[in-house]
Amino acid sequence: MTIFKNMILISIFALLLSSCSNFTSLKGCPDAEIEWVDMLMIDDIKYEHHFPEPADENLPITIEKGRELGKVTYKMADNACSNHKMQNGDAAYLKEGTTIYEIKGYPTSLIVAANDVVYVANTNKKAKTAGELYPMDKLVKNIYIESTDDGKRMHTFSQSSKDKFLTEFYELKLEDVQSLIDVGKLEGNRIFLEIELNNGVSFRQLYWGDSNTFHNGAIGNDEIKEVINHEVSNLKK
Repeated sequence: MTIFKNMILISIFALLLSSCSNFTSLKGCPDAEIEWVDMLMIDDIKYEHHFPEPADENLPITIEKGRELGKVTYKMADNACSNHKMQNGDAAYLKEGTTIYEIKGYPTSLIVAANDVVYVANTNKKAKTAGELYPMDKLVKNIYIESTDDGKRMHTFSQSSKDKFLTEFYELKLEDVQSLIDVGKLEGNRIFLEIELNNGVSFRQLYWGDSNTFHNGAIGNDEIKEVINHEVSNLKK
């Protein structure tokens, strides 16, 4: 259990939130192998690129780049050890000098683009609620339940469930993730929820029904639990 918790400290459920793994061996580091999530940091927000599942590779994504937000100043792969503390301008795999752009019509605190790839906010210390971490009011097209085996979409939330879920989700307070791990909140059977934005960009939320908790530290309320259980029951019919 201790080993599992330490792995989460390096990157919260990197293997579950991304279907692509990358390893880098670096001399001088205590790590034999370093596994990096494709991520970057700018304006004190850490973003991750969520690789599409094989079945979803052809789903259309429409983005229009806006103003320049900054540039990558440090490539972590081949340079940094796993205990590296990310700073603004750091990126896992993007080359130094790569430009980071806003995406028109979407808050920069939610998604940004670099090398024509979309990165979704993952950690924002200023965010106190799930809605502040994911400011996506009127920007969500669909919510899906995914297979925990291969990530394929299995079920689409009804419109009423989607609206109710989002209304409640935005208000959920974010707790310290490590504290939740320590007390066993992020254990047991998981549900994969996929949130698809209007432009086709999607990202996964891990949810534990027993503790009514999301991987980002959001603690669900009774309404959240009711909506998810309702949609899961429809999936089983």
